[in-house]
Amino acid sequence: MGVVVPMVNSRKEAEDAVAAMLYPPTGNRSVGGSVHALNFGASANEYYEHANEEILVVIQCEHIQAVENADAIFSVPGIDAIFVGPNDLAASMRSKDNKPPSAKATKEAMDHILATCKKHGVAPGLHTGSADEANARIAEGWQFIAITSELKMMLNGAAAEVQKLPTASKKVEMAKY
Repeated sequence: MGVVVPMVNSRKEAEDAVAAMLYPPTGNRSVGGSVHALNFGASANEYYEHANEEILVVIQCEHIQAVENADAIFSVPGIDAIFVGPNDLAASMRSKDNKPPSAKATKEAMDHILATCKKHGVAPGLHTGSADEANARIAEGWQFIAITSELKMMLNGAAAEVQKLPTASKKVEMAKY
């Protein structure tokens, strides 16, 4: 269980995000008594003794400013993974005349993110559009992968099922019987 924090562009934002997710003495998350422990069938003492070890802290790198500050952000203690939103990152890299970034600029940004994650021992993550892209990214060293979206998967599944149906002309012939 964990939290994914979007648009973290500075070390201060990363530190604040980690502090908000973790309990004292590491962070400043509200303890709220023993209510949290009830969800896990543990005593409050047992829960708080291990909770920080089990909370997944994911920071999203989805702006060129975050790429530029990657070393400072990714080195914040308590971060488990960095997750790239490639569409938001590309949007932030558009030129003043609204042209998308070049393939070279995009690759350089992604390579920098991946290398900086490895340097600081945090899992590099990325949203991909397909299983083929996910496999290619895994081969590059990305470890935390999302594939497409639930909506696209449902639409693709529906389209695959519709393809199994008879063609429109066959439907007309079948309707005669």
